[in-house]
Amino acid sequence: MKLYGYFRSSATYRARIALNLKGVAWEPAVVDLRAPVSAQHTPEFRALNPQGLIPVLTDGERPIAQSLAIIEYLEETHPQPPLLPRAPAQRAQVRALALAVACDIHPLNNLRVLNYLRSPLGHDDGTVNNWYAHWITLGFDALEKEAQRLSGDGRHMFGTSVTLADVCIVPQMYNARRYRCDLAPYPTLRGICAHLQTLPAFASAAPDAQPDAGPA
Repeated sequence: MKLYGYFRSSATYRARIALNLKGVAWEPAVVDLRAPVSAQHTPEFRALNPQGLIPVLTDGERPIAQSLAIIEYLEETHPQPPLLPRAPAQRAQVRALALAVACDIHPLNNLRVLNYLRSPLGHDDGTVNNWYAHWITLGFDALEKEAQRLSGDGRHMFGTSVTLADVCIVPQMYNARRYRCDLAPYPTLRGICAHLQTLPAFASAAPDAQPDAGPA
């Protein structure tokens, strides 16, 4: 398998974690999002994903876009260890936690949104950072309460083992720290992420451990 992505992309970070957890052999393919390279806009990459978004996973000749679709594909083709509980209601709860990150927080703080706020809308970095922090606060306020309710050990978002929710929260926490968001109100989330980041599958997926790691 080959994973097209960028070291600081939180969506790619999710896919790296899932691949590592599943024990799947995979090859990184760097898509440099930084101008002037902007490799996501090249005809070659657009042929893989017309949206021009990362990550994209290829399994043979088959390209799969969208991080959660990639992770669900891995869950179905490599079911061990499972990232979703067996009981339908519990599976729904884990998916809800993951979607709170992937659908409610991340899209509003994605690079292309932040760049649009800067240009053509003309907002300065302070305003853009306030925008970022606003959506982190709304999302993390709710997730902190959910984690307090659903975590079985204070080390996982749900229950006592790694799930899809954990795969999503760690990259989002990394981004929140990068943008210097106030994380003091979220001791449960911070504790969970501190534990997860010690696990080999998470540690080796971290942005700074990637071959393209470097200045933003």
